[in-house]
Amino acid sequence: MMHLFVIMALSGHQPAIQPRTPVLIELFTSEGCSSCPPADALLAKLLEGQPVAGVEIIPLAFHVDYWDRLGWKDPYSSSEFTRRQQEYSAIFGADRVYTPQLVVDGAAELVGSDERLALEAIGKAAAQPRLPVAVNASVHGSDAIRIAVEGPGRADRTEAIDIVAVLVEDRLVSAIRRGENSGKTLSHSAVVRRHQVVGTLEREPFVGEGEWRLNKTWVRENLRVIAFVQGRKTRRIYGAVSAPIR
Repeated sequence: MMHLFVIMALSGHQPAIQPRTPVLIELFTSEGCSSCPPADALLAKLLEGQPVAGVEIIPLAFHVDYWDRLGWKDPYSSSEFTRRQQEYSAIFGADRVYTPQLVVDGAAELVGSDERLALEAIGKAAAQPRLPVAVNASVHGSDAIRIAVEGPGRADRTEAIDIVAVLVEDRLVSAIRRGENSGKTLSHSAVVRRHQVVGTLEREPFVGEGEWRLNKTWVRENLRVIAFVQGRKTRRIYGAVSAPIR
């Protein structure tokens, strides 16, 4: 669990703008779903290949838990991630909760294994205005990561915008023993390990600082930290950034 974030006004300070346009993509997936491995593979391909010129694709893999009762319990699944997917149904429709589902910048959804549609949606999302966000992460002691998130002030009040911090792990492998993928060995990238709303954008620029405790089973070299800002009503992603852990 993360210690409470402290939000401090930083008048006149703005985080550095990314040289490439960041686009956040969220894959809702499960090891219990036979249609999901191709989507997991596409997510890894987009992360490693970065195929859209001028764009930094920032992926997140949210493993939902509603497949867990059907023969195989996904070790990365969480009811919190299921709730996040369900929140998107207010935008896309109640019938648009399924796996594998890819959500692009909170504004478009599609079948997570459809590479052509994914690239089209990413390119379209990159043309939208961005808010600059910065994140730094460093090891603290033997079992914690210290995080600092920076963001801009905002003059408009069209909707509340949440500041979100996420810890992900790459290069995960599972041997599936039951369920629809029984007998398969599955690989995963950008698996969400921690996910927390740490504040709300206000009129003044801010920095939020906090700390996450590490699980001993996680491989520290495979962890990254991502921060993004998201409209609470529209679910639109206004800005995102990814950083390694120093």
